[in-house]
Amino acid sequence: MKAEDFILLLVDDESDILEFLGYNLRKEGYTVHTAENGREAIEKASHLHPHLIILDVMMPKMDGIETCAEIRKNPTLANTLIVFLTARGEDYSQIAGFEAGADDYITKPIKPKIIISRVKALLRRYRNDQPVENRLELKDIIIDKERYLVIKDGKEIILPRKEFELLSILCSKPNKVFTRSEIFSKVWGDDVIVGDRTIDVHIRRIREKIGIENLNTIKGVGYKYEE
Repeated sequence: MKAEDFILLLVDDESDILEFLGYNLRKEGYTVHTAENGREAIEKASHLHPHLIILDVMMPKMDGIETCAEIRKNPTLANTLIVFLTARGEDYSQIAGFEAGADDYITKPIKPKIIISRVKALLRRYRNDQPVENRLELKDIIIDKERYLVIKDGKEIILPRKEFELLSILCSKPNKVFTRSEIFSKVWGDDVIVGDRTIDVHIRRIREKIGIENLNTIKGVGYKYEE
């Protein structure tokens, strides 16, 4: 896919930030749309189906965390990447973002080169998607890679893209321990920097949503799906 094939949605209540970000990303060839609040973002995302949303955390009426959580409820946006733009770099802010279903975060002040580099790294997975076996059938779940669905006890469960990719990797080789560095490379990419607790948050969310207890943490090493 070329840059112009990607649809980006920028969401911030400060018009100068929207203008600044939009200008730099359009220069790279991306198709860019903007929204000034969370409710507008949800409405636009539902019909634009953007590949990536850059979402400010601190906004009036509906903040970024709530907006992200609402977007994640829409099954048609399951593959949309969401990146938080925040002035707060504390762990609790990052964890709250991942809890809501975010894929990454970028801290202010905004630096065009960093934003562009991060966006390219995140979107690279669309270019690198390769034909794979479309269905994994395990003893307690089925993973349908073509439809991005997890099926358990006949019930279809839609996960955000990062959670789905993480589960797919762990389940691709039951009982194999995947190191943290392997998971970061396969799910987030080598060019994306995320917090150390990111995988832990995603694993916990998967356990809660699907109701499986055999996603195990191997302390000091990594994670595995145990049959």
